[in-house]
Amino acid sequence: MSADEKNSDELLLCEIKNGNEAAIEELISKYRSTVDAIAMKYINSPLEKEDLVQEGLIGLLAAINSYSNDKGAKFSTYASICINNSVQTALRKFSRLKDIPPSSIMPLEEDFFDNYPALSAEDEYLAKESVSALTDFLYEGLSRFENEVLRLYIQGHSYYEIAEKLSKKPKAIDNAIQRIRKKLEGVTF
Repeated sequence: MSADEKNSDELLLCEIKNGNEAAIEELISKYRSTVDAIAMKYINSPLEKEDLVQEGLIGLLAAINSYSNDKGAKFSTYASICINNSVQTALRKFSRLKDIPPSSIMPLEEDFFDNYPALSAEDEYLAKESVSALTDFLYEGLSRFENEVLRLYIQGHSYYEIAEKLSKKPKAIDNAIQRIRKKLEGVTF
């Protein structure tokens, strides 16, 4: 890659950070052949080419949103890794789903979804990013004890049940819940 191409990527990424939608389209267009090439490596997989390309594009969007040039890698390298990882993740998910016995899958009622608008690919991507950010925060921002308290609390256990399971006093559980709430108040997505 020439210095002009590298500068071009950096300029486009700078424009994207400033809210330029056209720059996103230009960068996606520029790397579409990379997405196609990576998807073609997995053409003999159980997923169709269009699905592989779609997953690759999701990986490219993730690369665009998370790239930081202070890490020392060129955007093209980073994007290729993100695209490949996204495709591989989709293949792993597909493999897990095919191993579920059909008798354990409950059919979805169509009328259940009639009242709920479908999420766009962009909204779904943003939702996944938010969940990912929350997960990262929980593992990095909370202590092991706080994580265990939160897990049991989410499962519906009372303070007394949690205290009994963790061999702590209910006041320690209450204090942990209060610390978790304060830490979560500072989280933004």
